[in-house]
Amino acid sequence: MADPVRVVAIPGALRAAANNRKLLALAVRDAEAHGAQVELLDLKTLALPVYDQDVEDAGLPESVVRAKDAIHRAQGVIISTPEYNASLPGGLKNAIDWVSRPFATNPLRNKPVAVIGSSTGMFGAMWAQAELRKVLAATGARVVDAELSVPKAQAHLGEGGSLAPEHDEGLADVVSALLEETRPKVTAAA
Repeated sequence: MADPVRVVAIPGALRAAANNRKLLALAVRDAEAHGAQVELLDLKTLALPVYDQDVEDAGLPESVVRAKDAIHRAQGVIISTPEYNASLPGGLKNAIDWVSRPFATNPLRNKPVAVIGSSTGMFGAMWAQAELRKVLAATGARVVDAELSVPKAQAHLGEGGSLAPEHDEGLADVVSALLEETRPKVTAAA
């Protein structure tokens, strides 16, 4: 029997009761139901310092080493992001800045990454997701095509850990696409 696929789940929101943490928990539940082993990389408890090359040159902080190691060990990553001022949250961008160095050998390079998000507004963090996809592609990550935006999160994310039915299929599609991307590609012999 093959080892389970390892996935790192990153909540872009720091607030404990954030809608994006709830959305990510649903994605984790789906991934685990498909046999994946999921590790939460919580940016709040990780408490990464603000990226500074002087700090990097002096030696990586332990929290940065933990983040890089978790992503390196995983076959895939899923990130749930809120939208702050039409973009991604600073803490999430900071984490990517740390993890993506050195560029040529960063653990995101060629790693499948799925992006989901929600907001209390009408667009479900679509701008933040677009920015995040751009930043991840710049690191060399393989951003999966499937996406999920959950608008009016307060109405579509239930307190009991449920998602409005109109978003269930979208979440399942994102998780399936990520897990599919983690599988080795078989090429036919010529």
